[in-house]
Amino acid sequence: MLLGATLGLPEGKATRVAFGEALVELGREDPEVVVADGDLNNSTRTDLFAKEFPDRFFNVGIAESNLAGVAGGLAASGKKPWIASFAAFMLCNAYDQLRMSVAYPHFNVKVVGSHGGISIGEDGASQMGIEDVALACALPGFTVVVPADEPSTREAVRQLHQLDGPAYMRTGRPNVPIVYGNGAKYELGKATVLRDGSDITLAANGLLVAASLEAAAALEKEGVSARVLDLHTVKPLDIAAVEAAARETGRVVVAEEHLAHGGLGSVVAAALAERCPVPMAFVNLGDSFAESGKPDDLLRKYGLTYEAVLSAARRLLKRA
Repeated sequence: MLLGATLGLPEGKATRVAFGEALVELGREDPEVVVADGDLNNSTRTDLFAKEFPDRFFNVGIAESNLAGVAGGLAASGKKPWIASFAAFMLCNAYDQLRMSVAYPHFNVKVVGSHGGISIGEDGASQMGIEDVALACALPGFTVVVPADEPSTREAVRQLHQLDGPAYMRTGRPNVPIVYGNGAKYELGKATVLRDGSDITLAANGLLVAASLEAAAALEKEGVSARVLDLHTVKPLDIAAVEAAARETGRVVVAEEHLAHGGLGSVVAAALAERCPVPMAFVNLGDSFAESGKPDDLLRKYGLTYEAVLSAARRLLKRA
């Protein structure tokens, strides 16, 4: 992957793999953890759990609506279910069942949407979850998380396990740079300041965190001090950290691998419009599907690179 390349960041595992491995660890510690999948376990990596705990794993087939209903039933019986499928299928196909069988009764179900965003590459638009964050945020009571790398995904799984209530976590297909390799602390619901700065804030989640770090490094060479926030928890948003960043730096760029409407940018903009309006810029997919292609080529074509974050920051700085 091109993201983070010029920073020399070590390449970690895909977040979907980190999720699968962390899930096995949970299974060893808590016998009430059960897992169900929509016949994509070798892709979502719930197959790792299935191999070790076959009696606690359920493949419901290509039927995401049924998957959500099964999860609600498992939670109602006292189990701690994790369910997974591609983000595009899990949120779009099963939305009504997630709404009524999980969100409405506020059941302790953890929903994982794998292969999020356009970085899945050659699978094409039908498989790309590009609206999943918006849909998940619209489910009352849901916590919504988009981790950036392998270490933070592992920690997100552990902390979500301790959360009593429904949650959605997006994971990705490609290997990604490790951005939590220098002692950075991950806390669910709290933004992580991966780089401090005073002139502008680059707020991101998922793949765009590494891109924002790269853009910040480029800005430093131009004499600009950029703060980088990992807003991994979209809901509930760490409003205090976002407001402080806006007040202290005066400008905010929000970058995400998602449609413009309803994602991280919308959530941050709403928070700041009420508390501390500042000039803002947004890096996202806009209002468009992508297509089939190599992940790096797609990220370049649709402007989800550090160059796009850098360009957005420069535009804001010129307005000062």
